[in-house]
Amino acid sequence: MATRLTPYLNFREGTLAAMEFYRSVFGGELTVSTFGETPGMGFTESEKDKVLHSMLEVGSDMTLMAADVPSGMDVGPNGTLTLSGDDEERLRGWWDMLSTGGTVGVPLEKAPWGDSFGACTDRFGGAWMVNISGRPDE
Repeated sequence: MATRLTPYLNFREGTLAAMEFYRSVFGGELTVSTFGETPGMGFTESEKDKVLHSMLEVGSDMTLMAADVPSGMDVGPNGTLTLSGDDEERLRGWWDMLSTGGTVGVPLEKAPWGDSFGACTDRFGGAWMVNISGRPDE
């Protein structure tokens, strides 16, 4: 069996909206379960609608997971998600959707190492880097 690294984002709240946004960007199948649907977890009634676990599966090569962190736990840093490859049209399309309504830290443009690179924070606070491989003939 292959081993796979899967990013798991944590939000204080708003996971459902964030994951629906990511589904609008990448497509795929989104599954969501709430604290209220999972009895015996020991969380308050006010947190029953928060997301216990969500998973966005995009084909066989991309999975993104996220959850709302209950009030009694620390959220912690989310880190940065990186999208890379040579499918320029697809990566630029994702960049456009992720950066809309967010903050662009580094515009997606030709980088000194020959690739196109950009960094942004989406409107939900997710940090993204996009790297589009340069062509050998460029």
